[in-house]
Amino acid sequence: MSTPLLEIRNLETFYGPIMALRGVSLSVARGRVVAVLGANGAGKTTLLKTVSGIMTAEKGEILLEGETVSGLEPHRVVEAGIVHVPEGREVFPLLTVDENLTLGAYRRRDKAEIARDREMVFTYFPILAERRAQEAGTLSGGQQQMLAIGRGLMLRPKLMLLDEPSLGLSPLLTQEIFAILRRLNKDEGVTMMLVEQNAAVALDLADDGYVLELGRIVMNGSAARLAESEDIQSFYLGHANEGARGERRWKRRKTWR
Repeated sequence: MSTPLLEIRNLETFYGPIMALRGVSLSVARGRVVAVLGANGAGKTTLLKTVSGIMTAEKGEILLEGETVSGLEPHRVVEAGIVHVPEGREVFPLLTVDENLTLGAYRRRDKAEIARDREMVFTYFPILAERRAQEAGTLSGGQQQMLAIGRGLMLRPKLMLLDEPSLGLSPLLTQEIFAILRRLNKDEGVTMMLVEQNAAVALDLADDGYVLELGRIVMNGSAARLAESEDIQSFYLGHANEGARGERRWKRRKTWR
């Protein structure tokens, strides 16, 4: 059996006195897309921040290609090949599109390859080519999300972490961005782990999925199997249309443990 690209073992991370991740273990195979689902406060963003070194785990281990990256400073995690596209985009607003992309490749020295990758980004996101001299802060939310993804691609990452890529976007724009993510995975081989509240689009893109509840993995499997689960359909996809009553039923279920 081949070594996973990313392997997380028994991760425990705290926000002050609060344990946000409780023994989380998961893996991401090379070339796959893994979706992490969960309600607000489930620990999804904490998971990505811990993997990328923004937060430090109290216990557990994070392995990239079999080598530990646990406890590394964020820039060392980037150098190892993990790129984090954060919630809220966080582009550099006073810098142009071109300058943001240049910063994405800050650790690279292969100028010709950098130029080719910039053109690759513009191929997938042609609106960025049109606005390459425009300050990033003046772009629309969807364009900033495209720029954040493009900036991450400029590193040529082994693994891209995406935190809520649909946040604040219209359904049409969400579909467009997720279609581009699918092409990047299939055509460029970009491995991804994404945190996403929109379970329908996340599971449609993903190969595999995990469900977090109060910092624990309570379900995992193929994205297709999760999408067919009655609990996923009821709680995330809205098929039961029961509102808070459905949420209470989810919390009472024992079959997830």
